[in-house]
Amino acid sequence: MKKDQWILGIETSCDETAVAIIKNGCEITANVVASQIESHKRFGGVVPEIASRHHVEEITIVIEEALKQANLTFPELDAIAVTEGPGLVGALLIGVNAAKALAFAHNKPLVPVHHIAGHIYANRLVTEMKFPLLALVVSGGHTELVYMKAHGHFEVIGETRDDAAGEAYDKVARTLNMPYPGGPHIDRLAQEGSPTINLPRAWLEEGSYDFSFSGLKSAVINTVHNAEQRGEVIMPEDLAASFQASVIEVLVKKTVKAVAEYGVGQVVVAGGVAANKGLRQALEKEFSEKPDVELVIPPLSLCTDNAAMIAAAGSVMFDRGIRADLSLNANPGLDIEIYNH
Repeated sequence: MKKDQWILGIETSCDETAVAIIKNGCEITANVVASQIESHKRFGGVVPEIASRHHVEEITIVIEEALKQANLTFPELDAIAVTEGPGLVGALLIGVNAAKALAFAHNKPLVPVHHIAGHIYANRLVTEMKFPLLALVVSGGHTELVYMKAHGHFEVIGETRDDAAGEAYDKVARTLNMPYPGGPHIDRLAQEGSPTINLPRAWLEEGSYDFSFSGLKSAVINTVHNAEQRGEVIMPEDLAASFQASVIEVLVKKTVKAVAEYGVGQVVVAGGVAANKGLRQALEKEFSEKPDVELVIPPLSLCTDNAAMIAAAGSVMFDRGIRADLSLNANPGLDIEIYNH
């Protein structure tokens, strides 16, 4: 009988200190997240220095809690997986150094993981991935379409040229005086309004799968300022609905076009903005009419940053023989295609 595989994952790329343990690549046995949202709220965004300090304070507590939840000890683990990048360099360093210390102290293999690969592999905790597939990655720092022909092989076919979708959400929320993080607030408000305001859609040049949300963000800010100068009242729920409709239309149409071009049978959605109700509904409606394509969207708890996704991706990298030595460093600009060979 094949021995069970246990991977401990560590994620500290931004403002969540997270540790999880995954059994056989797809079963969560522990998933602990210490969130810092309350600390960053008053600044209207993540303050890197504060994030790093919180990670230092929380990391050992979270590691111990994960082992306790899984009822495991270090000798029983097969490997330590950790987010190498991208992310905030100071935050990443805490996780990387904690992982290196554990790997060294307990003589365990160290597996480096790309943060976005982690988001994509959150879907493997829901159902088995079927290749070839297309991943729509929508988060605070990333908006990408990634084609995968096999486990651990990533081909970026479209990416953001300026603001990522989540970033645009946060900036529009700030314009409407909403607290950080703004995405969930805009999503809720959009459900109450109607998309009556004409806002741009950036399709870019013919055949491109790239994204651009900077012009849309500017259009929203200009709409608000122009109304203020003219003494007009704009219903915030209608503005939120119009903004969200613009973002979703571009995301969904480009995804559908890529599905047809690349002939994939499965679409997986990844990243924090995958928790957006409007986006989930639009994708479900679109793919309900395409029975030959399976749509997979993780539960809300696996959309935002967590370590279960890092351990799930780490399991695949471990099986592929990918290892790091103790010279592993944080890499805030890490390319997802680095491990394709």
